[in-house]
Amino acid sequence: MRATLLALFAATALILPAKAEDVTVAVTAIVEHPALDAARDGIKEALAEAGYKDGENLTFVYESAQGNPGTAAQIARQFVGDAPTVIVPISTPSAQAVVSATRDIPVVFTAVSDPLGAELIKDMEKPGGNVTGLSDMSPVADHVALIKEITPNAKSIGFIYNTAEANSVSTLAALKAEAEKAGLTIVESVATKSAEVQGAARALVGRVDVIYVPTDNTIVSAFEAAVGVAEEAKIPLYAGDTDSVNRGALAALGFNYFDVGKQTGEIVVRVLKGEKPGDIPVRVAAGTDLVINKKAAAKMGVTFPESITSRATKTIE
Repeated sequence: MRATLLALFAATALILPAKAEDVTVAVTAIVEHPALDAARDGIKEALAEAGYKDGENLTFVYESAQGNPGTAAQIARQFVGDAPTVIVPISTPSAQAVVSATRDIPVVFTAVSDPLGAELIKDMEKPGGNVTGLSDMSPVADHVALIKEITPNAKSIGFIYNTAEANSVSTLAALKAEAEKAGLTIVESVATKSAEVQGAARALVGRVDVIYVPTDNTIVSAFEAAVGVAEEAKIPLYAGDTDSVNRGALAALGFNYFDVGKQTGEIVVRVLKGEKPGDIPVRVAAGTDLVINKKAAAKMGVTFPESITSRATKTIE
């Protein structure tokens, strides 16, 4: 009888799903804004779907650097000292801080436009070491085409960015190349901190036909300041991320950052289950949404063509 019970228990153990081990995932972002917050929430959701539940078998830690690179470095050192199972930096500055701080703890970065240019890895297919992640390289050619379709008379694009953000520098180079093909010129305006965004936007008034804000964390953190200037001067303002359309951009073609977070979380799960980060190819985020804001467009003197309204993924009235 006892042998039969033992056999039954053994058989039952074989068919029951294995319980995920207790793990700690430490997440950090350079600043809090809707796109990065959505990525963080997507990571947590992907972990939950894989059986890692916060407060049960998962300790989920989150820290924001509040836009300060020095704080990002402090958070990175703190995380390394705490020795979590995986560290997930969101954004290029946070990823650079974390990758500089550890060669041992697995790192899965996300919302990094150019991981090669940021020197996080040396190869997309074989990153090596303790690092892998997900790139959100903007589809810049599609952005230029969108600007031409909605505002066909535009001849110049104002580009507001922080020169200290490697992702924005890479985006600028790509934008210049695509703009030249389309017969457009680029006018740069720099803001090194959020308090300078309004001034950087004002510096473009009278000099450009449209403004384009990339996925630059400094600029996006004070996005409403740029919107206010664009509305007052009636300059169409485009964004590199779709979350900024809710905040006043007239249109954006980009990623759903909650989905970006979920895709990142899937990579984190692979690491938690034993894969080495350096053996996991760095992925480029999948999926693009077209989001338009009719109210913002009206304030900026723009009417969307039917070709745009008919294919918009989401329309904000």
